[in-house]
Amino acid sequence: MERIGCVVMAAGNARRFESNKLAAEFDGKPLIRHALETVPQAIETVVVTQYPQVARMAEEFGFACVENPHPDWGISYTIRLGTRQLSHCDAIVYLVSDQPMLKRASVEAVAETWRKNPDKIVGLGHGGKRGNPCIFPKKFYPELMELEEDAGGNTVIRRHLEDLLLVEAERLELTDVDTPKALEDLRQQAQKRPE
Repeated sequence: MERIGCVVMAAGNARRFESNKLAAEFDGKPLIRHALETVPQAIETVVVTQYPQVARMAEEFGFACVENPHPDWGISYTIRLGTRQLSHCDAIVYLVSDQPMLKRASVEAVAETWRKNPDKIVGLGHGGKRGNPCIFPKKFYPELMELEEDAGGNTVIRRHLEDLLLVEAERLELTDVDTPKALEDLRQQAQKRPE
C-alpha cells in the first residue's frame, strides 16, 4: 500500500483578512478545525503553522506540527517545510486551511484516485476548474522544494498539465475565504443550499 502524507498549510499571515483567519468561525468552529477534520484517517499528517493555538489543536488530532518561523517568506516555505517532513511518503496531499465547506469524503476521493493513477497529480475541481486540495507523487517533490516566495503548487501543475487529473466536487467545497466579506458570503450561500 502506498504511503500518503498530508501537509496542512496553516502558516500564512492572512493580510487581506486583517486578523488570524484560522481562528475565524464558520458554522460554530474555527476554520482550522474544519481543515483538520477533513484529513482522512490513517494518513500521516504534518501541520505547518506559526500559531501556537493551531499547534495545540494539531496535537489534539494526533498530528505532527512544524513551526514556520518565516511566514513572510510565502507559501513556498510552508510547502518546503512540510515536504521535507514527509519526504518518505509516496505522495503528499497539500491541504489549505480556509475552505470550510470541504468534505473529508472529497479529500479521500482525491487520495483514492491517486492510488489508481500513482504517476499523476490529482486535484479537486468543479466543472473543469481546479481547486484544492491536490496530491503530488514523489517525483514532483524536487520541484515543490525549489518553489520561492508566494509560488505554490500551481506553478508545478502549470508545467505538467498533461499529468493532472481532476476529481469533481461541489463548487462551495472549493470556495476559500480570504477576507471577512468572503467568509460572510460563504455563510449566506451555505444557508441557501437545499437540504
